[in-house]
Amino acid sequence: MNIHNILEDRVLIEVNNNYKRVKEMNPAWFTCDCEQCRLDTAAYVLNKLPPRYIVSGRGLTHMLAHTDIQMSIDIDALIIEGMKKVSANLRPFHDSQVPETSEVSKGPVFNFPFFIGSVYDGTTFEPVKGAEISLSRSGSLCTMIDHTWTNPTVLTSHTRGRYTFWVKPEKAQTLNETKQFQFKIEIKAEGFDTVIYTFDIPLTSCEYIIKEPNTVESVKIQDLYLFPTSC
Repeated sequence: MNIHNILEDRVLIEVNNNYKRVKEMNPAWFTCDCEQCRLDTAAYVLNKLPPRYIVSGRGLTHMLAHTDIQMSIDIDALIIEGMKKVSANLRPFHDSQVPETSEVSKGPVFNFPFFIGSVYDGTTFEPVKGAEISLSRSGSLCTMIDHTWTNPTVLTSHTRGRYTFWVKPEKAQTLNETKQFQFKIEIKAEGFDTVIYTFDIPLTSCEYIIKEPNTVESVKIQDLYLFPTSC
C-alpha cells in the first residue's frame, strides 16, 4: 500500500512558483533563492497544514476536485510567511552546494549515526541561546555529511537547547570491520565556563553509504549544563 500526502506535491509546486514571482519583484527581505531555502520553506508550510492522504489515483482525482479557493489562499500566505522566516535566518552553508559524501568511496565505509544532545543553563535549567557547540575527533573538527550540517553549530531560541551532528562517512579497510571512535564535544557561551565532554561509539563497516537520516539509530548525548563564569 502506498500512502501519500497530496499536499506535499502541491506545496512544492507553489513554493517554486512563489520563489520565481518574488525573485522578480526582489523585495528587501528576499535574500536567497537556493534549493535548500525552498525546501525549508516547503517544510515550514507542510508543518502548518493538516495532511491530506491518498492511496490511489482515484483518491488524487477526488482530492483535486475538492480543493477550494480558500486553501489556495492559505497555502500562498503560509509560503510567503515561510519565505520571510527562512530569509531572515540564513545558514552559513548557502555558498556551498556540493555534498561532501562524493569524496567517499561506495564502500566499505563506517556510517555514523545522528548525534543528538541538549545544553542548558545549570542554574536556571533554561536553554542557552548563542552557545557554540563543536564536535571534534583526534584534535580536528569533524566534517559533516554535507553542507546543510554545520560544525560548530550555534544554538538559537528556536532549537530550545537541542543540537545535532551527522558526521561524514569514513572509509574502512574491510567489510564488517569493527572500530572504536572517540569524539569530543566542546561548548562555549559568553558568561559561562567552557564545557568539554568526550564519548566513544563502536561501529561496524558496511558496503554502502547511508544517505537517508535514521533517527531510530541515533546516539543520544547526555544533557550538558553550563554554569556562569566565576567572578
